Amino acid sequence: MPFVSVDKENSSSIDLYYEDHGSGKPVVLIHGYPLNGASWEKQIPILLDAGFRVITYDRRGFGNSSKPTTGYNYDRFAEDLHKLVKHLGLHDFSLVGFSMGGGEIARYFGKYGSKGVKKAVFISAVPPFLLKTQDNPEGVDQAVFDGIQKAVASDRYAFFTEFFKNFFNTDLLIGKRVSEQTVQACWNVAASASATASYACVPTWHEDFRKDLTRVDVPTLVIHGDADRIVPLSASGEKTAKLVKGARLVVVKDGPHCISWTHADEVNSALLDFLKS
Repeated sequence: MPFVSVDKENSSSIDLYYEDHGSGKPVVLIHGYPLNGASWEKQIPILLDAGFRVITYDRRGFGNSSKPTTGYNYDRFAEDLHKLVKHLGLHDFSLVGFSMGGGEIARYFGKYGSKGVKKAVFISAVPPFLLKTQDNPEGVDQAVFDGIQKAVASDRYAFFTEFFKNFFNTDLLIGKRVSEQTVQACWNVAASASATASYACVPTWHEDFRKDLTRVDVPTLVIHGDADRIVPLSASGEKTAKLVKGARLVVVKDGPHCISWTHADEVNSALLDFLKS
């Protein structure tokens, strides 16, 4: 199994698990909470068939990566991504982030600029700023995030059960666009994540990425569902598309948070058209 060492915690190395398949122009896929790189299974074969080199990795604390008790902030997440990029010697590569993964992209540009990056794609992503403040009235109340963190601390397994209902909008889409088995498989992956990471990542969802996005100067695609209950379109995707000069916004009708699964055909079509152009 391939790993890249990105940090240390006391005597232990912090290693990220990654997969690197295919050839051609590299595309780095960055997963969302609380899953891992394997959650891109609806996109990976399509991208490989189209001739791209596809790289996925597990964020620290998730999947097969190390599960430290430190480093759960976007400066460190972006640094982890940068170290992976350097380790693989990538250039002329595209970054595709789902949900939390969009934060890595924004902060990557904020910290390292666009050198070597060809394109950026934000799917159901948390930027630019989810927290409701005086200058961001469309955001989400702090109490909501506090409640989520409290629920994770109390019983993260029960929290994940409720979380995935809104992740997939199961009340409307179960048996139609997502199966009970898929929801259960996602729960299993979430349950294997670090308890520390499951808790510590919640406050990062409302990090302010507005300044980071001003440094995104490559062609950018934003894909978002208009029925997203986790990261509302009006508070995120619509604003990101306005903040990034020349960005294209694709709104998936009736799409929940995890449109990469429930509406994979629409997402893959928009993604391929953009990456090939």
